[in-house]
Amino acid sequence: MKLAFFSAKKYDIDSFTAAQDADPTFKAVQITFLDVGLDERTAVLADGADAVCAFVNDRLDAPTLSELKRLNISFVALRCAGFNNVDLSSAKELGIHVVRVPAYSPEAVAEFAVGLMLTVIRKYHKAYSRVREGNFTLSGLEGFNLQNRTVGLVGTGKIGLCVGRILALGFQARVIAFDPFPDPRAAAQCGIAYVDTLDSLLAQSDVVSLHCPLMPATRRIIDERALRTMKPSAVLVNTSRGPLIDTQALVAVLKENHLRAVALDVYDGEEGYFFRDASESVIQDDLLSRLMSFHNVIVTGHQAFLTQEALHGIAETTFGNLVTLAKGEECLNVVKA
Repeated sequence: MKLAFFSAKKYDIDSFTAAQDADPTFKAVQITFLDVGLDERTAVLADGADAVCAFVNDRLDAPTLSELKRLNISFVALRCAGFNNVDLSSAKELGIHVVRVPAYSPEAVAEFAVGLMLTVIRKYHKAYSRVREGNFTLSGLEGFNLQNRTVGLVGTGKIGLCVGRILALGFQARVIAFDPFPDPRAAAQCGIAYVDTLDSLLAQSDVVSLHCPLMPATRRIIDERALRTMKPSAVLVNTSRGPLIDTQALVAVLKENHLRAVALDVYDGEEGYFFRDASESVIQDDLLSRLMSFHNVIVTGHQAFLTQEALHGIAETTFGNLVTLAKGEECLNVVKA
């Protein structure tokens, strides 16, 4: 099988090459690494391939999929868990099989989420910058303990449960959660208690952390009303998907000093800037620029997944998916419309 690998970064090349070196069966997949993102315009670069490999900000809408079909592409291998960037109905109509990596390292994202919480609560970033300039004063660096504080988790999949376990068992925080599809047994083992409504969670929590997939029901789940339901002293963390938050509403409440701090590893509209160097250009996205101007907001570039363990898991599962498809066998990680 020939694979056109879009949005390839050095860490992708290294991890996928290492996986092929470790397992000879993966060498059946011949990879062409491409540093450009996938969309209708760049799809032509996959000419001659049997499959494409795409990441979270690659565009797999109907026009792109139609172009891939014209090139006789049969498979789309997502090297991520989310598939909101894929028009699954079009893929089904065109006979293109879509597979994903449903879980690679929930601990990677969970640990990063907790790290972001600690950073904005204890202001590590400000202390680092201050000391680098020779300023060792402590004024303005006051935080609060996570112990005995209420942390609310929106979503209790593998990542959400892991975050809850770290906070409840490690930090002795009170962890509550809201999920329309609860898993009471797993949650109880992690020290998590469910609440009946999202509003209840938002009103009680000192920290709110988002861990739900992006779908029509969750798009803008944190809108202006939800933000104003939160305590003015609360912290909001998002390591899931950018469009879960209404960014314009978030900017509005931050301007009113409603919310203590915000930490974002994802952003609605991130595909224009994330995973590339924009340091020598002007950021044209006014909402992103405004977010980064707040003293109590941290924005990172969608790096929560980026650990050695996660990259290894992504590569192994992606190869496994492709080898299974090449054999004409049923793949358990197929995404269905």
